[in-house]
Amino acid sequence: MGKGRDCENRLPLSPRGPWLVEGKHNHLVLSRARARAWILRPCPGKMTGWSWKQWELLLLVIYAVVFYTIVIYRSLRLSHAYYGQLPRLQPGWMLNRLNDISDSQWRNFRGNLPILTLVLAIFMFVAKILRSLFNLKGKGMSIVWLLLSLSYLSYLHGACVLFILLIVSANFFVVKEFSQSKYFSCILWIFNISILLSNRICEGYAFSSIGQSWAFLDNYRGTFRWHICFNFVTLRMISFGYDYHWAHMNLRFNEEKHMQRCTACASGKSCYISLQESPVDMEGYTFTMYLCYLLYAPLYIAGPIISFNAFASQLDVPQRTHSVRQVVWYGFRWILNFFLLEFMTHFFYYNAFATCGLWRQLCPLDIFIIGYGVLNFMWLKFLLIWRYFRMWSLIGGIETPENMPKCINNCHDLESFWKNWHASYNKWLVRYLYVPLGGSQKKLLNVWVIFTFVAIWHDLEWKLLSWAWLTCLFMIPEIIVKSTVNMFQEKDPFSRYLLRELNAIAGAITITCLMVSNLAGYVIGPENINWLLSRLLMKDGVVVIFGIFISFYVGTKLMFHIRDAKQNLRRV
Repeated sequence: MGKGRDCENRLPLSPRGPWLVEGKHNHLVLSRARARAWILRPCPGKMTGWSWKQWELLLLVIYAVVFYTIVIYRSLRLSHAYYGQLPRLQPGWMLNRLNDISDSQWRNFRGNLPILTLVLAIFMFVAKILRSLFNLKGKGMSIVWLLLSLSYLSYLHGACVLFILLIVSANFFVVKEFSQSKYFSCILWIFNISILLSNRICEGYAFSSIGQSWAFLDNYRGTFRWHICFNFVTLRMISFGYDYHWAHMNLRFNEEKHMQRCTACASGKSCYISLQESPVDMEGYTFTMYLCYLLYAPLYIAGPIISFNAFASQLDVPQRTHSVRQVVWYGFRWILNFFLLEFMTHFFYYNAFATCGLWRQLCPLDIFIIGYGVLNFMWLKFLLIWRYFRMWSLIGGIETPENMPKCINNCHDLESFWKNWHASYNKWLVRYLYVPLGGSQKKLLNVWVIFTFVAIWHDLEWKLLSWAWLTCLFMIPEIIVKSTVNMFQEKDPFSRYLLRELNAIAGAITITCLMVSNLAGYVIGPENINWLLSRLLMKDGVVVIFGIFISFYVGTKLMFHIRDAKQNLRRV
């Protein structure tokens, strides 16, 4: 072929397409090598050396820059235009800007950060000194951390620690009494869900309901509502129950098979999965270790969630996966993320818009920007909270799963989104709910049970249930499509290219659905969904929907490029 020919002429063309070439006896033969060369071909002239993927990536990046420029500009304009009408804006420390602290979780965490850091630093110092001086192992360290944690809880909850100790003791009795029963799962779940609902309905109980002689204790309820934190304790109670139950059943972990796939375990270290799946000795399931696990101070308020087996193993032998240097770097990155969120709340007042009714006065594009901003704020907020407590846990020798291992803007389907948003909770749900319910064999039914539990676990609110059921409604088509696509194999490069485009379109639809469900759950509420849909179906709303879809399509394609780049790095 001559150098002056066009790109299209680099392969002999046939009537049936450029990926088919003439073979012997004039039959059309599929040439995989030539088809791949045509799909990934460089063009002549100025384009020499660049594949179509590289040019596509350049165009995608340009679009993304324009998209975020528009989002940032309109966000700044909205914040400036309405700041006088927005609630909970307080004088900030950055460039004389007001600071949006309308989110109660972030406001409380940010305000208590200095005292929290001091307390946890003292706890770590005491625990490490005692372990070093007396060569303490699991049993001794469980007593040390139990005493430290009880002092911590006494400050947080005051006299309400009695309610916590009473409930967890009852759960310990239930687990020990029924662990070998065939109805164990039902008994454990009924007990814990009943406690969870009762705590919420009664709002933590009142001592006066026991008797007037106890009423004076209602004046000493601490600084933090105990039944809010108890949601995480409930997960740990179920984890202890199942791990103890499975230890009795002598379920053995295939360590040899795992080591063939796990680089950490092959190098002599122990990864989280091996710690979780390997049961501790039966003598390790003691009441002291159980209480220490439930109330462990660094993880008590917000997690991340860790199984009992993994916790007890690391309390005996501290984690060696992360070196001191890596933990210090982890903390430095946390500081950078903290300043990023501070910048965000000083310049973009997304949450203040979400907590008041001003969004009704805005155009569809601005409503989308606020919803998108709230979602990104929530991701960064939870990343900071969870990584803060995980960092202290690592310092104490306990490794937990990373709750936010992936950026929210790098998830193009619901399954990957939920695997990477509160990932430790996802692992907990898979181990203690999804698998016992039947796993992938009953996936279409299981998602409804799991997300309903997730909504109830968070709070008894209708908007959370609507969010959960909307998510299930959007997830079922994705599950069906994925299972159908997996049945077919890509036979040629064009099929792979076509499948990539279809995946990008599906990703755009999925992200749009995710935005709608989160708008319903966290911004406008389920009661305003009809209003939003009617607004979006107007002339200007349809244009916005089309623009959103194109933007999410571009975003999904960028995610594919990031994934490909990571895979190429692993091969090097």
